[in-house]
Amino acid sequence: MTAKRKLNPTLIKGVSLVVVLSIWELVGRYTNPLFLAAPSAIASAFIELIASGELLDAFLTSMVALVLGVTLAIVFGIAIGVAMGRVRLVEYILEPYVNALYSTPSIALIPLFILWFGVGLPSKVIIIFTLSVFIVIINTFTGVKNLSQSVIEIGTAFGASEKDVFWKIILPASLPFIMTGLRLAVGRAILAMIVAEFFTSIAGLGGMIVKYGNFFATAKMFVPIIVVSLLGVGAVELIKRLERMLAPWKETERAAGI
Repeated sequence: MTAKRKLNPTLIKGVSLVVVLSIWELVGRYTNPLFLAAPSAIASAFIELIASGELLDAFLTSMVALVLGVTLAIVFGIAIGVAMGRVRLVEYILEPYVNALYSTPSIALIPLFILWFGVGLPSKVIIIFTLSVFIVIINTFTGVKNLSQSVIEIGTAFGASEKDVFWKIILPASLPFIMTGLRLAVGRAILAMIVAEFFTSIAGLGGMIVKYGNFFATAKMFVPIIVVSLLGVGAVELIKRLERMLAPWKETERAAGI
């Protein structure tokens, strides 16, 4: 039997990117720049915004709110999810509220957050936290709940303390669910960051999009959009690498087709 040729994911992604950019450049050159900017025009705008320092200032402004909001969402999300998965009383009390708030379009609550916290950094952090925390809670809760009780009982039978059971059985078993929740939460957090900047202080990368959109400077408007996209891709790849470090056995299972 002929062995299957192994695909090179880096090469495939690179070729795909070159093809997309080539088509985009070709279409952009024959389209009104008011509606679509070519990659070469966006690159020129990128250099201009970097040289002026505006892009760096906007990026740092956005990152402060994003890092604070995501950090709070991860800490509280994992803690609440573990508590719901381990303690039935906590599950019964919190599950209806978690499901209800997760299903609620949180963007509709932004005017209320602005009324409560103003248009500054606290409001943006709360918006990012609210839009991302519930998916961390639900995935963590699912991972802890998915673990068979018999596995925990075996560990207890061999003399494992509650602390050992958590760190050596529950956490490793639920880690893939938690990391999936983090990947999804980061995507929602970046979306929340941009939406928050649209509605609050009109600052950061979201503020740049609004500003240059109002000026019909399409090439400059695309710069923060692409930066946000690259930020999302980079964050997801970082979480994937972290998952491979913390749960290397999952990568072995994927390679084996398990």
